[in-house]
Amino acid sequence: MSILGLIKPKGPSGYGYGTTAEVVTEGVALKGRDFLVTGSTAGLGLETVRVLAQRGARVFATGRTKQKAMAARERVPGVIVPLECELGDPASVRACVASLKAEGVKLDAIIANAGIMALPELKQAYGYELQFFTNHIAHFLLITELLSELKEDARVVVLSSAAHKRAPKVGIDFDNLSGARGYNPWQAYGQSKLANLLFVKELAKRLQGSAKTANAVHPGVIKTGLTRDMKALRAAFVVASPLVLKSIPEGAATQCYVATRPELASVSGEYFADCNVAESSAISHDAALATRLWEESERIVGTLG
Repeated sequence: MSILGLIKPKGPSGYGYGTTAEVVTEGVALKGRDFLVTGSTAGLGLETVRVLAQRGARVFATGRTKQKAMAARERVPGVIVPLECELGDPASVRACVASLKAEGVKLDAIIANAGIMALPELKQAYGYELQFFTNHIAHFLLITELLSELKEDARVVVLSSAAHKRAPKVGIDFDNLSGARGYNPWQAYGQSKLANLLFVKELAKRLQGSAKTANAVHPGVIKTGLTRDMKALRAAFVVASPLVLKSIPEGAATQCYVATRPELASVSGEYFADCNVAESSAISHDAALATRLWEESERIVGTLG
């Protein structure tokens, strides 16, 4: 546990900065329930899969290849079904959806955990900046294609980040989704994380009238594989880790909390951090922007074949 985990007070939920995924799921029986977790081969995703399976859930665990997902399955006990879902490839995302539909799976929750962060140089997929495409568009495609496969009281949990506050002043720069007009690694990452949050806000609105919910989470700052492209940040982590960085079990806590706790059954459209509802940026509450992003995301997905 980090030093901050020891000294920061817990929030109204009774949990806080230093709470682990195992602690927030204590007493929650998940036998007979099905979860889909993206990015499950390492870090927060693997810990989330491990804890959900420990509580009795069947977990559909995705990786960039089925082989990687299968290798991850061997590392944790429980009922875990490995699936390929390469978020940079729409065909792979659609194949994952088709596989679940073919099996007649009805999901209790989707945890959109996978992501990439602050790529030092501009990279693109299908003409769009890669972080926006991977973190938002791919999950938008996956989740919207699986809405019909959700149970009546299912939950959608999407990893956003406090870094959504680094997004451009306009929120989503629709005139530069390619990154070609200018690229800043952290601003692009912030835009993708704001897109995750706006997606949740709009999805929650569209789910009104049902028992389904959608929420976003900030896992905290954790030393995981997300930092593989940032040499300077990794060096800083060596110094900061014992002091402020969350452990992986602590980082996985908020998504496990939001996906499983019975007291959150009717909570939707919120942003959580440290296992409590948290404040997000003013622009994240812009309903018109959320609707426009949804419509633009639908248009983009429609061009992907």
